[in-house]
Amino acid sequence: MNLNQLGKSDIYVSDLTLGCMSLGSNTREATKIINQALDAGINHLDTADLYDFGENEKVVGAAIKEKRDQLVLTTKVGNHFNKEKKDWFWDPSKKHIKSGLKDSLRRLQTDYIDFYMLHGGTMEDPISESIEAFEELKTEGLIRAYGISSIRPNVIREYVNRSTIDAVMMQYSLLDRRPEEILDFLHENHISVLARGPLAKGMLSNDAEKQIQKKGQDGYLDYTYEELYEFYENISKKVSEKQTLNTMSLQYVLKHPAVSSAVFGASSVDQVDENISIKHSKELTDETSDTLKNITKNSIYANHR
Repeated sequence: MNLNQLGKSDIYVSDLTLGCMSLGSNTREATKIINQALDAGINHLDTADLYDFGENEKVVGAAIKEKRDQLVLTTKVGNHFNKEKKDWFWDPSKKHIKSGLKDSLRRLQTDYIDFYMLHGGTMEDPISESIEAFEELKTEGLIRAYGISSIRPNVIREYVNRSTIDAVMMQYSLLDRRPEEILDFLHENHISVLARGPLAKGMLSNDAEKQIQKKGQDGYLDYTYEELYEFYENISKKVSEKQTLNTMSLQYVLKHPAVSSAVFGASSVDQVDENISIKHSKELTDETSDTLKNITKNSIYANHR
């Protein structure tokens, strides 16, 4: 699997990233899924302290304990949570970011994080203070690089102008093309994109028809249910045994040079196998990419300009 540089850092991540939120609480099963991904050439795992109120980090930590040096590990901070009460509040303060890292290191059973992200962000945040916290953690060697997980154009531009972030995680798929308005800007500034949700809740997977019927009844973003189904019928004509919808959807988001990795979730080994089939497919041609753009909406962010 291809390895791509993360921003200007010395970190290289595989085309695909295993998003760990859906791994579940069974460490043995989670380990099987992670091992399957690693054996396939995926070297990047993504989690967050808020996932299952810290339990997801514990599961990932136990699963990778003996192979920590073989992978790139990402986690996130910013949600000050209470595990017992199952609630949280937004806290991008320097104090919380630094204490949050210590908690994540303990749960993940490691002494450093490769890539550390602010799990959101608003223009009302103490942005200078947040940046200072990440920079200090980087200087201390506790993190190798940092970035933000955000879909807010105004926040993203603020961090690009004021910090040394190396990547932004954004929801991006054929059914959510909003990030395309900012991809060139990020690429020009040598900042990578980690594309989460590339399969749009499964509505762009090989099980798309069923998932659209199940999850798309109330529409998806600015698509109505009828439009989702029309899209499915149109794109079904483009897929083949060698170019499944799953593969085509992943290849679409990976086509822009700003995108370093597509982040997919998996709750079974079979779901990992379905996604890693991209290794055996040819890259998406410009012609096919243009065709896909013609049958989808070129949406833009309405808020947080």
